[in-house]
Amino acid sequence: MAEITQNELVTYKANLDVFSGTLQELASTDKTILVVTSDSRGSGKLVPFGQKFPAQMVEIGIAEQNLVGVAAGLASTGKKVFAVSPACFLTARSFEQIKTDVAYSDNPVKLIGISAGVSYGALGSTHHSLHDFAALRAVHNLIIVVPADNFETEQAIRLAAQTEHPIYIRFGKKAMPLLTEDPNRRFEFGKGSVVREGNDLVIIGTGETVYPAVQAARRLETLYGIRSTVVSMHTIKPLDYELLAKVASPGVPIVTVEEHSVYGGLGEACASFLMQNNFHNPFKIMGIPDEYTVTGSQIEIFNHYGLSEEGIAETGLNLVRKTA
Repeated sequence: MAEITQNELVTYKANLDVFSGTLQELASTDKTILVVTSDSRGSGKLVPFGQKFPAQMVEIGIAEQNLVGVAAGLASTGKKVFAVSPACFLTARSFEQIKTDVAYSDNPVKLIGISAGVSYGALGSTHHSLHDFAALRAVHNLIIVVPADNFETEQAIRLAAQTEHPIYIRFGKKAMPLLTEDPNRRFEFGKGSVVREGNDLVIIGTGETVYPAVQAARRLETLYGIRSTVVSMHTIKPLDYELLAKVASPGVPIVTVEEHSVYGGLGEACASFLMQNNFHNPFKIMGIPDEYTVTGSQIEIFNHYGLSEEGIAETGLNLVRKTA
């Protein structure tokens, strides 16, 4: 995964910063918006929110199960509640409360999992959230969203604030370049976005793996003349089956890329649909294997497991060559 240059850092922000800025804008005109945190206002970029709107922030402390229970109670009274906590703890320690108090009770809490995937890579496996897709996909009545860039982040938060439905939104920590400058770009829950088109290969990513997928597509075209379609599948559930069928129809190889275990996430969701609907595309899931995950920065972990420009390009090239 290539480092983002200093010029890009000036131009692009971390998705969490965009989340915070968008939420502040919405809260300035909507006093029903509340933020509930588990001692996470710093890591969640919410210090400015708390300074501007102290009456719209509730601090629970490091008690994630209480966080979700309180958020569900507030949402049941008509508040628009954003419950913010590190993804690794929010979706594991609070799984019962997410399932029962939020999803099964149909309380429209916006669950915000921060520093997701291997964003806390240097802190080791206890702080990795490589299970959240798998766990939450099995819970009825819960939308799962993973924005890839600043545009998808802003649109996801605006839409979430208007949506009377339980939602889990996952964010990492890196500054993320825009995937496309297309002025007609649209965002809708349950509808993936094609950010690059080609006829030889399909790469489907989600969250912070989409940008290296775009880089890999550029590399494949420059070095080998292989043109790839790249999809930002920002909604894991409900999955965009219509788009998946469309990109799979030509029969070209498909690679899925995710900052998650290879079990139970984007790749297996796509594979299940394709197999059950008689698609026979060559198919490869890229993610974190079933092992004790290495410790390091996100970039180091991505490079180790091939979730980088070079790694994704190599996997795509091998798949195309095998099926040529």
